[in-house]
Amino acid sequence: ADSQSLKSTSLIWVGVLRLTSVYSINAAYCKLLRADVSLSAYQDSWFKSLFVRKVDPRKDAHSHLLAKKEDNNLYKIQFHNVKPECLDAYNELCEDVLPSIHADPEYPCELVGTWNTWYGEQDQAVHLWRYRGGYPALTEVMNKLRQNKKFMDYRNERGKMLLSRRNQLLLEFSFWNEPVPRPGPNIYELRSYQLRPGTMIEWGNYWARAIEIRQQNQEAVGGFFSQIGSLYTVHHLWAYKDLQSRENTRNAAWQRDGWDEIVYYTVPLIQHMESRIMIPMKTSPLK
Repeated sequence: ADSQSLKSTSLIWVGVLRLTSVYSINAAYCKLLRADVSLSAYQDSWFKSLFVRKVDPRKDAHSHLLAKKEDNNLYKIQFHNVKPECLDAYNELCEDVLPSIHADPEYPCELVGTWNTWYGEQDQAVHLWRYRGGYPALTEVMNKLRQNKKFMDYRNERGKMLLSRRNQLLLEFSFWNEPVPRPGPNIYELRSYQLRPGTMIEWGNYWARAIEIRQQNQEAVGGFFSQIGSLYTVHHLWAYKDLQSRENTRNAAWQRDGWDEIVYYTVPLIQHMESRIMIPMKTSPLK
C-alpha cells in the first residue's frame, strides 16, 4: 500500500512539474511575442519616419499664408445625394432657380459651376458658389434668400428629393487661377485630398511648383482648401475634353522635370483621396 501511495504521489508531482514547465514555456513565449510586437511597432514607426516628414511649427494660420491677398473671395461647395428616381426633376428644379440667383446683382454671389457626378458617387449633384466679400457677403446672401419665396419653395421641394447633403466653406490657393466661365463641352474632375493635420503649408509649397507643370493644356480650373466643414481638405478642379484627353494630359505630366519629385513628397501628406468625374448641368457657367 505504501508503495502504491508513493507511486501515486510521484505521478502527481510529475504532472505538476509538466504543467509548470508548460506554463513557463508559454509565459516565455508570450514575453518574446510582446517583445517582437514592440520591436515591429518600433521598426514600423522608424520606417515611416523616413517617408513621412515631421510637421514644422508655424507662426500664422495657413489661411493667411496660402489664400489670395488681392481679393476676399469665399467659396462654398455643396454635395447633394439625390434619390435615383428624382435626379431629372432635381436637375430641372436647379436649372430653374439657381441661375436667377447668379444673375441678380442684389446677391453678392456667383454660381461658379454645377454638375452631376458621372464616375464616383452616383446620383449626386455638386454646386460651387463664390461670395465676393467673404463671410459678410455669405451672411448677406443667406439673409436675403430667407426672404426669397421662390428660393424657399425651391428648398422645400428639393428636400423631398434628397437622401443627404453636406457642404464646405473654402478659400482659394493663391497660386491657382480664379475659376472663370469656359466654353464646352468638357468633363470635369474634382480631386479631393484629406491631408494630415498640420501639412497644408507643405502641400501648398509643392503645388505652387506643380501647377506650372499642369497648365500645358489649360486644364487647371481651380484649387481650394477648406475652412469650415471637413478640415484639412483640398479640392483640385480640372477640365478635359474627354476621358482620353484626361489620360493623355496626366501621362504627359510625368515627362516634365520635377513632377515625379512633387508626387514623391506630397503622397505621404495624404490620408485619403477621392476622384469624381462630373458632367456640367445645362446652366453651369463652366461648360
